[in-house]
Amino acid sequence: MKVKKAVLPVAGFGTRFLPATKSSSKEMLPLVDKPLIHYAVEDAVKAGIEQIIFITGRGKRAIEDYFDISFELEFHLKFQGKEELVEKMREISNMADFVYIRQKEPKGLGHAVLRAKDVVGSEPFAVILADDVIEAKRSGTQQLVEIFEKYHCSVIGLEEVSPEDVSSYGIVAGKEIEKGMFKLDTFVEKPPKDKAPSNTAIIGRYVFTPAIFEELEKTKVGTKGEIQLTDAIESLSRKEVIYGKILEGKRFDCGNKLGFLKATVEFALHDKEINSEFEKYLKEVIKC
Repeated sequence: MKVKKAVLPVAGFGTRFLPATKSSSKEMLPLVDKPLIHYAVEDAVKAGIEQIIFITGRGKRAIEDYFDISFELEFHLKFQGKEELVEKMREISNMADFVYIRQKEPKGLGHAVLRAKDVVGSEPFAVILADDVIEAKRSGTQQLVEIFEKYHCSVIGLEEVSPEDVSSYGIVAGKEIEKGMFKLDTFVEKPPKDKAPSNTAIIGRYVFTPAIFEELEKTKVGTKGEIQLTDAIESLSRKEVIYGKILEGKRFDCGNKLGFLKATVEFALHDKEINSEFEKYLKEVIKC
């Protein structure tokens, strides 16, 4: 089956960016001229995804408005003769079919994915975390979808991280069957450095068979009152083969301030409209 649906959990509070996220969604923080959530949707669309399922919470209305048609804005732009901007705004709304589901309580990533069960049904689907922005020739989701279509098994996006950082990630291990691709058999959520099975980390791109929902329903709530997606993946691996792929391209962890600033600088340097002046400015700052 083709992967036509993607789940984007966006119900988090974004506490690392307070007070900016007190009244505005973290996913709407702009990376140059597009919000983080736009890059996530683009990542999905490039992989052939047709339906985007947002798992939202309170204070996330801006995401719905962003992907909706703004007749008032279009009228204003047309009145000013800016037809090219009208077309650009309409393209955002036409990127995919958008569905919104509320996660009423912050019960973790696993619970957020489980909320999409009724909409996903019996189809394979992708999960995309907007915090992870991946700059690559083929989108992160596209790379995983290609593997799914070859093996018809769940596949997870991976990245090798510093041993000092393993406690911040779900860590995996397994047998390498192709360069950068693994048949996974070990899954540990945020292990201490001395207990990590490897330094290969799960990052925010997944493609699952619908069997993951059954495992999520059986996954027990952890100490923080959350259902961990990694626990459900580990349980599923006892019944189905799960592959992992070290994703090509450069990943920016925009879930923290430093990663977000690094992404902003690099994306600005790639922007043809401002890159020359911005590079000149950076050189002046460095001299100071």
